[in-house]
Amino acid sequence: MTSLEHLRAAMAEVDAYYKKQGIFQGKFGYGTNPALIIIDMAYGWTDASYAGGSARLDPAIAAIQKMLPVARAKGVPVIYTTSPPWQKMPQKSAADYSPGFRKWDERACAIDERVKPLPDDYVVYKEYASAFAGTPLAGHLLASKIDTLLITGCSTSACVRATATDAKTYHLKPVIIREGVQDRSEIAHEFTLFDIQARFADVVNLEEALKYLKA
Repeated sequence: MTSLEHLRAAMAEVDAYYKKQGIFQGKFGYGTNPALIIIDMAYGWTDASYAGGSARLDPAIAAIQKMLPVARAKGVPVIYTTSPPWQKMPQKSAADYSPGFRKWDERACAIDERVKPLPDDYVVYKEYASAFAGTPLAGHLLASKIDTLLITGCSTSACVRATATDAKTYHLKPVIIREGVQDRSEIAHEFTLFDIQARFADVVNLEEALKYLKA
């Protein structure tokens, strides 16, 4: 049995316990005024030539590409997060980098061209995991009367999770799009989605999210 199979078996056991006890079975649902947030889909994470980059994010890119035109056609606000452009990795000698590693640079903070922002989209520069921590995002959403946050991006176990849990503290309805988020670790990705749903956020598939947006 592989590590992932062990994890899925353990999650199934815990899920059966939750159902038996009647806990964590609810849904936050959707509101009437959503926004779509795309977390940290910058080249530093989507381009495998960077130390933190991974091609595992490609399926999430593809899902976001399907959501963007629908959201924009419906006038749903689109929000992006990334690191401040001036942020740099610690300077090291060439011997400290593996072959092909590209140092963190301004391009690393730029949103991947495949899901690039339009001029009217709202870009949040953050230094912490949550898109809310130390940023004006909460005020921006409240001013726009947003009640539902559709969450995509990376990484599932870090910035996605932190943003979803903070969204709940602001009384938003956090909805994570399963195909629209990804992690460098499949195990971390799977466990986080299992652990967060019904307690801190809804986890829905892309088809359901698109149906909601179109409606």
